[in-house]
Amino acid sequence: MELVQKTEKVNVSKWNYGEYSSENYGANSIAVEIGQRTIYYSYNTVVAFRGYNSEGKYFNCICENCWGSTTGKHLNWINPNKDVRLDYDSFQKELQKFLQ
Repeated sequence: MELVQKTEKVNVSKWNYGEYSSENYGANSIAVEIGQRTIYYSYNTVVAFRGYNSEGKYFNCICENCWGSTTGKHLNWINPNKDVRLDYDSFQKELQKFLQ
């Protein structure tokens, strides 16, 4: 009899985090969760993330708005506290660590 090892299912989901009245606009404010990691997009750009990297370090980062008013609205929906936002270069460095 062959022993079959069962692989644990990884939770993968996506949702619209925006507060739009129409789903037509909601496609521009998407969050994707893979296991214990969540990545927030504004259009096709990663603007925030949270969760554990492969080394067990917890991240909860959001970028400053360096794009425009609509992305600013998206950032406020994720976290309205502008004091915790990282400058773009620091955000990109943290994102690289998070994705390792």
